[in-house]
Amino acid sequence: MPLFMDRHDIPPEITAEHVYQMHQEDLKVEHLYGCKGITYWCDDKRHHAFCLIEAPNKEALQKMHDHAHGEFPHSIIEVDENLVASFLGRIEDPEHTLKSDVKIIDDSAFRAIMLIETNNYFNRAEANQLSIFTQKYHRSVLKTLKRFNGTIVKQDDCSYLVSFKTVSNAVFAALKIQANMKFVTPKFDKKNRALNIAIGSGTPVTKKDGLFEDAILLTTRMCEIVKTEIVMSSEVSQMFANENRNFHLDETLVRVLSPKEEQFMTSLMDYVETIWDKPSIKVEDISKKLGLSKSQLYRKLKRLTNTSPNHFIKNVKLNRSLNLFQKRLDNISEIAFEVGFNSPAYFTKCFYEKFGSSHLNIHSNIYFKNNASK
Repeated sequence: MPLFMDRHDIPPEITAEHVYQMHQEDLKVEHLYGCKGITYWCDDKRHHAFCLIEAPNKEALQKMHDHAHGEFPHSIIEVDENLVASFLGRIEDPEHTLKSDVKIIDDSAFRAIMLIETNNYFNRAEANQLSIFTQKYHRSVLKTLKRFNGTIVKQDDCSYLVSFKTVSNAVFAALKIQANMKFVTPKFDKKNRALNIAIGSGTPVTKKDGLFEDAILLTTRMCEIVKTEIVMSSEVSQMFANENRNFHLDETLVRVLSPKEEQFMTSLMDYVETIWDKPSIKVEDISKKLGLSKSQLYRKLKRLTNTSPNHFIKNVKLNRSLNLFQKRLDNISEIAFEVGFNSPAYFTKCFYEKFGSSHLNIHSNIYFKNNASK
């Protein structure tokens, strides 16, 4: 049976005890609608409650809540059990409630979300060095994440998506990973170190489909767009400051986006997502869509990415091409045209400049070897 998570925005006067009572009412009538309440999270400080429920469909879940207490969920998404466990650390009632007759849960579902990327450096390393440096890097990252109670949600050779219960642990983990990077790469190759860490935050259910979708989207965009080793959202920065009043973040190590910068980045990328593969993209169209002059767009984008609008669009296309190469074995020319380059030769030149030769060389060798054998 499908597994769903819903979100209830609760009034300030509603406490964890009230939410517990509503959950008990759900359990009394759940069988009438083919549902099974698994557990819930309550955060009366942020005025959210989240229910994890097996149900035939969303409508059955809504009817159950309506019958039990009349509190309709503000949003419902279908979820994967393993992802819930990875992000939130449990898919059943907390251990401290299992031995208690009254299972009042006051457990926040709010999480700090970290994305770590190291693409450029490790993919340019020589083959005989790659295993040595990546092993050092991954051992260092895993040790740090364990120390600061980070839970790995997804991982591959070049990236980690991590969930933290506290913002402080996420920030201190990022600073430690950054500091340890110098022990991973050799001194002669300092210029090729590529570490990007972004920290966002949020709750599991929003208006978008997907668990922590809003937080992941913002964090991913910060990691890929903002040119600095560590970048964090304004919410993360404010929460960290509240939790660590005697600790001052070094602005040369950490970039904090302002709410206006986050809004600009979101508006920009929401539009770019609809046009990035077009061969001809005019800066005038982007500035007009965002309600900015060309000079305003240039200044805002330069501050955020340290690139011009045209260079920024080119980078978006190249990043998308890299994703396509990793998923498929198409001809290089086909990929070039698919991401909006009119000339495969110019695409190849730009790709080499951004990523180095290894990506295209490896892809070309595999592609032509496979086709030669047919």
